[in-house]
Amino acid sequence: MDGMGSYARGFKLLTGGANHALAEEIARGLNVELCKVTTSRFADGEIFVRIDENIRGHDVFIVQPTNPPAENILELMLLIDAARRASAARITCVMPYYGYSRQDRKDQPRVAIGAKLVANLIQVAGADRVLGIDFHQHQLQGFFDIPVDHLYALPVFVSHYRKKILKDLVVVAPDAGSAKMARGFAKRLNATFAIIDKRRPAANVAEVVNVVGEVADRDCLIPDDMIDTAGTVSEASRALKALGARDIYVCATHALLSGPAMERLANAPIAEVAVTDTIAIPPDRRFDRLKVLSVGELLSKAIRYTHSEQSVSSLFD
Repeated sequence: MDGMGSYARGFKLLTGGANHALAEEIARGLNVELCKVTTSRFADGEIFVRIDENIRGHDVFIVQPTNPPAENILELMLLIDAARRASAARITCVMPYYGYSRQDRKDQPRVAIGAKLVANLIQVAGADRVLGIDFHQHQLQGFFDIPVDHLYALPVFVSHYRKKILKDLVVVAPDAGSAKMARGFAKRLNATFAIIDKRRPAANVAEVVNVVGEVADRDCLIPDDMIDTAGTVSEASRALKALGARDIYVCATHALLSGPAMERLANAPIAEVAVTDTIAIPPDRRFDRLKVLSVGELLSKAIRYTHSEQSVSSLFD
């Protein structure tokens, strides 16, 4: 179906400043213009937003990942609040990356559960639905008391790797938490499965202990939900190389690429790092072996189906 067809009336797509390029791509996929929004700052740095079109009675979708800086979350809250006070019929928060999602439980005394706090803020601001991609944990959907459509970037990666000629591919889970995701990749790519038994002595410090599975003389794919400091995947790639692996590919939905990430990935024995554009990746965080795949088409389909009250589950295949 081309664009938004006959039901384009009553539909508005807004975006904050966190990932404008992705929002523009979604708009192209839906064959609509982005709703005009004024975003500016007061002299002291306070954010001001104003929706410059009539959205009364419209189905409104607001695209904004909530990666740092924290202003991205605040801008999203202000946009949701502005849309609610402008009498939008329904407000869907399209959050390609769920910031603070790793703070999802009390694993130490006296810590905040940031993921639940962000979920509360989104609801209190006035969102009616949430649309996200590859949450850090699936059960984060339960932090919301509004409907959540949780999409997977897996089909985007699978079609990318199917185009490559890979030899005896083995999908390697970088830790126990990624095992289910890795099995999903292995099944769809007709690959075998291996897992890295890893101990983590401190936060953001990864230590590889053991590889369970056959990797010698095989191409390896290491999937993960995000690359932050790249400690996990760079250590994993070295362990696989030491065991005689051929080419090593890494994929991750969310490219945070913090601190030493680029240096670690550049020095690791990795043939290609594939990520998506859920988070805007500035030019200074791009490097030769980085391949950025787009989730624009996936999100535009999900938005179209949501608006026309169709099932979104077909996008999970």
